[in-house]
Amino acid sequence: MSPTPYRVIISGGGTGGHIFPAVAIANELRRRQPEAEILFVGANGRMEMTRVPEAGYEIVGLDISGLQRRLTPQNLLFPVRVFRSVRKAGKLLESFRPDAVVGVGGYASAPVLIAATSRGIPALIQEQNSYAGLVNKLLSRRVDRICVAYEGMEKFFPATKLVLTGNPVRTEIAGGSRTEALQFFGLSPEKKTLLVVGGSLGARTLNQATAAALSRLQEAGVQLIWQTGKLYYPEAQQQAASYAEAGLKALEFVKRMDLAYAAADVVISRAGALSVSELCLTGKPSILVPSPNVAEDHQTKNALALVQRNAALLVTDAEAPTKLYDQALALLADPSQQQQLSQNVRCLAHPDATTAIVDELLALMDRA
Repeated sequence: MSPTPYRVIISGGGTGGHIFPAVAIANELRRRQPEAEILFVGANGRMEMTRVPEAGYEIVGLDISGLQRRLTPQNLLFPVRVFRSVRKAGKLLESFRPDAVVGVGGYASAPVLIAATSRGIPALIQEQNSYAGLVNKLLSRRVDRICVAYEGMEKFFPATKLVLTGNPVRTEIAGGSRTEALQFFGLSPEKKTLLVVGGSLGARTLNQATAAALSRLQEAGVQLIWQTGKLYYPEAQQQAASYAEAGLKALEFVKRMDLAYAAADVVISRAGALSVSELCLTGKPSILVPSPNVAEDHQTKNALALVQRNAALLVTDAEAPTKLYDQALALLADPSQQQQLSQNVRCLAHPDATTAIVDELLALMDRA
């Protein structure tokens, strides 16, 4: 039995799809073990270095980045960076002395997991996607437990280590009041509302297609909550300015996603693991536009896991400029299809995912 308070390192990041599950795991562990000491490890220059402290946790950065898809000077330096990061992670482990390490994916996950497993420290991977990431596949034989969000993951991982938990999602995401939501965003209860989210970093294709469709949405009497991401916000704000009175709103980042989902009749979204899990939990009818710029095209595989169960619609990134808003307006005008998609997607939710993952983590530490 490991003495309490527990000491846990959570490593990884890069996007909200890695960071928010990591914070959810930390919050649940702290809820159960208020004295637990939790340290995050991320990659310098990535968004976890600001998001994690905002959530109230300490984070240490490693100088690590991913391999580029083409030959670059950075790729030549990659082995050196990995070696240095593993060495720094090792020193960090020796000073912090964790009872267990959790990897959630992202650049910083690999060095910490390599250093931990080489020292016999219990290690757990949380794989968010339906198609396993390269780092997690490579490390799967070294770690003790692998928590996954989809069935059939034994094609990537040792079956004896797998636990189907679902993805950690903030449970409050599904608790928003529609009345409060419409008031919060200044929208009318008499109109349909469309929510467009391109992930924590934004999505060029979704933003361009949405900008081109603003007049169509106004003519159709549809309201819009449009999360653009930081990079695209200045231009999108200008494009939406003349449509504000019609309830078409461009926002850099939506902090109250519970209210955004509560307000929405239909959601257009990328198909990152976190977004898909939130759609399942909220039961929202959606059109998924997978990003083509991700490793192993895992967003398409995430989307197909829903589409094959008639739980979402899919428009490819290439089709989005011409087809996306035809589909969106058709779905908004079809309450029966909305209801069918909503019923089916709710069946895929794992509302107790975070609890199940922390159960596995505590069991690992208790056995160590």
